Amino acid sequence: MKVRPCRAMVVFALSVLACLPCFAATSIDPEKSVMTLTVRKTGLFSAFGHEHEINAPIKRGTFSEADLSVELEVDSRQLKVTDQDVTDKDRQEIQKTMLGPEVLDSDKFPDIRFHSTAVQQKGEGHWLIKGDLSLHGQTQSISLEAWKVDTHYRGSVEIRQKDFGITPVTVAGGAVKVKNEVKVEFDIVGK
Repeated sequence: MKVRPCRAMVVFALSVLACLPCFAATSIDPEKSVMTLTVRKTGLFSAFGHEHEINAPIKRGTFSEADLSVELEVDSRQLKVTDQDVTDKDRQEIQKTMLGPEVLDSDKFPDIRFHSTAVQQKGEGHWLIKGDLSLHGQTQSISLEAWKVDTHYRGSVEIRQKDFGITPVTVAGGAVKVKNEVKVEFDIVGK
C-alpha cells in the first residue's frame, strides 16, 4: 500500500520553503561597507597633539531586518590610521602604537566582534540595537542607533577604551592625552 502525502501538508511545506529567503540574514559587503573610528585628544597641551581617524574594515558579518539581528567581525590587525595632517613617519608611529601592546595588542587579540542581543524598531528604517562588543579580550554590552538610508545602514556609537582594559595613550607626561571615548561610525551595505 502506497502512502500519499496529504495535499495540505505539501502546500504547507512549499509555503514554508518559499518564505525561508525572507528570514535569511543578508551578508555584509566588506567592499562597500565603511567603519571609521575617531580618537580625540585632551590635556593641557592638546593643541599640539593629533586627533586620529582610523579605518576599520569589516571582515565579515550579517544582518536581518526580519529577525532583527546583526553580527559583524573586524580583524584588529587591519585597522589603519588615515590621519591627513601628519607626516608619513608620524602616521607609521601612531599605527605601530595603536596595534602594539600599549593599545590594541592586535597580535594577541586579533578579533573584534559585535553580536546583537536585542533590536527594537523605533520607526520606519530606525532601530535601537543592543549587543555585546568583544574587543581586546573583553566583552561589554553597548547600545547604538541605526538608520536605513536607501540601501545603507548608518549610525554611530561611542565606546570607552577603559571598559575594554585599554589605557588611553599619554604623551609628554600627560600634557597631551588620547581621550577615553572613541567614536565609531558605520555605513553598512549588504551583498
